[in-house]
Amino acid sequence: MAFDGADYQARFDALAKRGVDVHGEATFVRSFSPTTVLDAGCGTGRVAVELARHGIEVVGVDVDASMLAEARRQAPDLAWVHADLTVLDLGRRFDVVMMAGNVPLFTPPGTHDALVGRCADHVGAGGVLVAGFQLDHGYALGEYDTSCATHGLTLVERWSTWDRQAFTGAGYAVSVHRSGR
Repeated sequence: MAFDGADYQARFDALAKRGVDVHGEATFVRSFSPTTVLDAGCGTGRVAVELARHGIEVVGVDVDASMLAEARRQAPDLAWVHADLTVLDLGRRFDVVMMAGNVPLFTPPGTHDALVGRCADHVGAGGVLVAGFQLDHGYALGEYDTSCATHGLTLVERWSTWDRQAFTGAGYAVSVHRSGR
């Protein structure tokens, strides 16, 4: 699936202009006090740019060239990597690896475990994998949790929203899994 990065970013710019807080994911991630973050499936870099504004070292990775072009236009000094997350190997680990914006739902069927495994491999000792995605869209939350456990991650908290509304079991889940390394 190909996107138009400039058009996608324009939607968030319009929301921000109307006073909507478009930085909920970044605020959530900042609550873990990371110094390094891998924004896996970074899209146009909206979250990565906001994290960098707070002094956090961020690497953004996405498979869509149009999205990355917009990210590079927005913040040319940040590290942007064009890669498939299911085979990603950056050769380093991060305090937080995050998949915001339904990243697992854009991964082809049959590759979800590889996605989680490659992201888990980038989580540093005691670090966390944070993912937010819609439920009932072809990827079950139980399947996600099983993949996390298989790759050495333990569920530590789950919310229905990025602003920590109680998890209801339906709609949307924001999950935090910690590395046992």
